[in-house]
Amino acid sequence: MSDRIPDEPVSEPPGEPLPEPPAEPPVEPLVERAAAEAERKAGSEEPSGPAAPSDPAAMRAHYRAEGLDETELAAHPMDQFDRWFAQAARAAVRGMLYEPNAMVVSTADAEGRPSSRTVLMKGYDTRGFVFYTNYDSRKGRELAANPHVSLLFPWHPVARQVIVTGTAHRTGRDETAAYFRTRPHGSRLGAWASAQSTVIPSRTVLETAYEDLGARYPEGEQVPVPPYWGGFRVVPDTVEFWQGRANRLHDRLRYTAAADGTWHVERLSP
Repeated sequence: MSDRIPDEPVSEPPGEPLPEPPAEPPVEPLVERAAAEAERKAGSEEPSGPAAPSDPAAMRAHYRAEGLDETELAAHPMDQFDRWFAQAARAAVRGMLYEPNAMVVSTADAEGRPSSRTVLMKGYDTRGFVFYTNYDSRKGRELAANPHVSLLFPWHPVARQVIVTGTAHRTGRDETAAYFRTRPHGSRLGAWASAQSTVIPSRTVLETAYEDLGARYPEGEQVPVPPYWGGFRVVPDTVEFWQGRANRLHDRLRYTAAADGTWHVERLSP
């Protein structure tokens, strides 16, 4: 699935055992479920291709030869995304890809000035893509003024990208509360401690606020959802699936929503 070969194992010198590798962080349930589904559906597929050089001017990865054809696509873009996300999650479990649910969210203010940041997608279905944030953050304020948004899933190690344009809508408070209860205790405290995107005099201010909240809501105690915190669901207008190909002749297939609720697919020149 990847265009790169993992590092070869290092031989252990006689009498000098190698140190134990650090413990791997837990896999996020969304990714773990998708990886398990991909393993069930797909056969074994090993990575191939050279590792990238360290000189930026020479970084010319050789993309995978197999491409993406219109006949292979699902009728609905979210079903196609489900296929690709499952394969990306499988690559993540194998150590080939980091955080496949990470996406670049690009917004613009009322004057059209753009800003971007990476956030974690926390769910998707036929309605769109969901992420959570502080509504008073820069992206929250910009989406309140201008709901048009772009998402980018940069799955570079497997030579794939998914690019979404659409509009952002706040999730309901019940949906937000249900997700908030699944967050680790520390993350729930962090949502209260951080006035996201505001200027603070020092990190000490942030850590002190967190410690005070920890004393107020110790481990095991229910932490309420902050009133300024919640989700956005990005309802897509277009979803592009980008597949790297040889000689920069990449495959770009874009779904566009029609007024009657159907989708049509166009091939874009790379």
